[in-house]
Amino acid sequence: MKFRALTIAVLAAAALAIFPVTAFAQFKNNAFSQSYNDDKAKSGQDSVDVLFSFPEFFGGLSHKREARIGTMFAGSTILVGAQQIYNKDYWKLPIVYGTVAGGLGAGIYFNTHEKQDIAKWCFIGAGVAYWGTLLDGALSYKPSPYPYPGKATICSILCPGLGQIYNHEYWKVPIYVGGMICAYYFYNTNQVNFERFRRIYIEATAESEEPYTGPISAETALYYRNIYRTYRDYSILALGLVYLIQIIDANVFAYMHDFEVADDLAFKVEPMVTMPAFQIAAAEPQKPAVGATLRFSF
Repeated sequence: MKFRALTIAVLAAAALAIFPVTAFAQFKNNAFSQSYNDDKAKSGQDSVDVLFSFPEFFGGLSHKREARIGTMFAGSTILVGAQQIYNKDYWKLPIVYGTVAGGLGAGIYFNTHEKQDIAKWCFIGAGVAYWGTLLDGALSYKPSPYPYPGKATICSILCPGLGQIYNHEYWKVPIYVGGMICAYYFYNTNQVNFERFRRIYIEATAESEEPYTGPISAETALYYRNIYRTYRDYSILALGLVYLIQIIDANVFAYMHDFEVADDLAFKVEPMVTMPAFQIAAAEPQKPAVGATLRFSF
């Protein structure tokens, strides 16, 4: 138990040590502003410090000022439909409130009448409608010059791979989606095996009138239970890392969309043979030095 917790803590600390330098450095104020590629934009403050502002949110909601996509997204997680109001998509509001409130109301009704199966699907439907509302608000956000890092970031948060599609980097989608599917597959497999050996261990150590006669001993069951629990935790960590990386990727490459490499920027590696400086005056012949030269042109 202690070894497993220590291992997870070490991996988490390593991830935090690696990613914040690149991740948080990329989430600048421009990621959620309309002034991308504008020299007059303020860039001295990170968006994590000003991710949400009540005056900005309610000012945008009343159409008295422009609001950043991050502010509207954060506010819409609480005030459902705020993004649609800001985008002036008023015709969507009955659909938004009807699906979300209707699903929640139906779920509560069926749950109180002991129809949990129907209630579960009603709650799931309300959750999907809520998710779709946030995604629709981000996709319909205006003004939105392309590429817009804030939109790419939020799209990746809500739907893994969608930020890469927005950036027109379609070849990355199978990599990230496939990585998350593989991580979930291993999580599910390890969880099933963990539950299996956990059940066997409980049966083997339970005090009952009939002794346990199974083919797997309690010691073996305990060993495999701990092994599969560790593998399950690693799978969860891998799933979270792939999810985080694809968000960072969408944000960073939206910033780098207009990055140009000029023709005169080059890097060359050439072989080199250097003769000794005192070859003639030396008492014994000196061998030439063989190496390589690195040449940068910019």
